[in-house]
Amino acid sequence: MTKQNVQTETNPTPQASTEKLKEELRQLAQTLDELLLATANETSSEIRELRERARARLEETRARLAERGAELYQQASTTLRATAQQTEGYVREHPWTSIGLGAAVGMLIGLLIGRR
Repeated sequence: MTKQNVQTETNPTPQASTEKLKEELRQLAQTLDELLLATANETSSEIRELRERARARLEETRARLAERGAELYQQASTTLRATAQQTEGYVREHPWTSIGLGAAVGMLIGLLIGRR
């Protein structure tokens, strides 16, 4: 296995997850197109089979979307907490530097707003 395949299997990158989701959505659309074509010919056993496949793929895709959304939320939450803790640590260690940076940023924003 290549390094990229190992990374994708153990901890998929956002780009790999997006590509996988796009492929699943393409498959769902293809199945739904088949369903519409089969409906036009009105073969009842084919229609039932295609409807069941479409329903199953739709449920799988919804479940994966919900799961991926929960994963992304958890990752963002973890990153945000870690960043907040690092920032708080820095401010506690360097209070005057933090005050100076805050004042400088405030002045810069004030100048930019005043130019309008």
